[in-house]
Amino acid sequence: METGFEKKLLCIGAGYVGGPTMAMIAYKCPQYKITVVDINHKRIAEWNSDNLPIYEPGLDEIVKTARGKNLFFSTDVDKGIKESDIIFVSVNTPTKTFGVGAGMAADLQYWEKTARHILQCAESPKIIVEKSTLPVKTALAMERILTSNNNKIHFEVLSNPEFLAEGTAINDLENPDRVLIGSQQTESGIKAGNELVEIYTNWVNKNRIITSDIWSSELSKLVSNAFLAQRISSINSISALCEKTDADITNVTKAVGFDSRIGMKFLNASIGFGGSCFKKDILNLVYLCRHYGLNEVADYWDSVVKINNFQKERFVINMLTTMFNTLVNKKICLLGFAFKANTGDTRESPAIYIAKRLIEEKAELVITDPKALKRARIDLQNIDANVKYVEDPYEAASGSYAIAIMTEWDIYKDLNYEKIYNSMIKPAFFFDGRNIVDHQKLFEIGFNVFPTGKPALTHF
Repeated sequence: METGFEKKLLCIGAGYVGGPTMAMIAYKCPQYKITVVDINHKRIAEWNSDNLPIYEPGLDEIVKTARGKNLFFSTDVDKGIKESDIIFVSVNTPTKTFGVGAGMAADLQYWEKTARHILQCAESPKIIVEKSTLPVKTALAMERILTSNNNKIHFEVLSNPEFLAEGTAINDLENPDRVLIGSQQTESGIKAGNELVEIYTNWVNKNRIITSDIWSSELSKLVSNAFLAQRISSINSISALCEKTDADITNVTKAVGFDSRIGMKFLNASIGFGGSCFKKDILNLVYLCRHYGLNEVADYWDSVVKINNFQKERFVINMLTTMFNTLVNKKICLLGFAFKANTGDTRESPAIYIAKRLIEEKAELVITDPKALKRARIDLQNIDANVKYVEDPYEAASGSYAIAIMTEWDIYKDLNYEKIYNSMIKPAFFFDGRNIVDHQKLFEIGFNVFPTGKPALTHF
């Protein structure tokens, strides 16, 4: 073993999970050598530069503290596998777009290639840790691949799902609600699980580390995300009813959320949830339930995704009908494109769907976002339409017929809306998809204001 390091940890996959997770372990555990590998040369070059491939508050400082000391980013996957004691697998597991389970099941091709790559290169026993979100029983497939050569190298597979929320990932890693470690309930499985427990106890209180069987660990990740998404869809379904009955979703939420059994979190009405996990994990759960013949359970969870789709479409229809049933050649400014504030990530962002639908209605779109414009260009690149991407929100809003808030960035709460109103075509419309601005104040400025789940304030 290389002098000075107690253990060598490898992470295969330098994305949103692998990069920050390993940076935090390196930051907290200078006694371990941490290497993050990826076949994407551009991404590794960015991890080694001053311009990291992902934006996450606090990440820059942590990477810069550890990089070059005990944290290394490389494209040499083979060398990494040979040298490491513990391998975290954090590769992409998107929803399948083809064949059996298309649109629901997880696409495990990258994950299986990684398992075979480990088998091919390993020369000593390894602990393999599933970090990617995977369907239940995937660890079993991993074990079968790793023991397929009947060689004498022993592999132990653990499940250690991530529970990171983008925008707060560094705090989630530093002060986790829980760390979940699943292992086979054999002597060697429990021993391997304890090695992972030992890593986390360098900074996480032991009473926050949960050990379980491997299948419960895999399922817990899917269920956690499904429950959070279900709360969002639940409150969004009620927001539609509030608009019809002139009730105010904020008042309803307050009354419901004050119940200590329910709580306030994840009860903000909005244009819907996005991100890489919620939809993917629920569809995974739906697919799993159908596979085991639990169709009623599958339908229940599928309805969470359906409400999310309904909420996005409802927002577009509301814009169309309000603006005199035509959006042709009308300039509309979208404030925000990331799926949530404090991240540049746009995966499954409601803004993508809404932008595409507005383009179908032949609107002229101007998109502004402090961190996600680069991703927005990629998301909408195949659309033959006149979409402009503008950094400055005042420039973006100038000359528009309507403004729609897509992302709850703090900067959008404090813009000079009087200045914006004066630069717009009248009547000026304001659609708040996140309920983050003072609607009464906007109305007094002159806007026709359409919040989510609240009565509209109009001058008509």
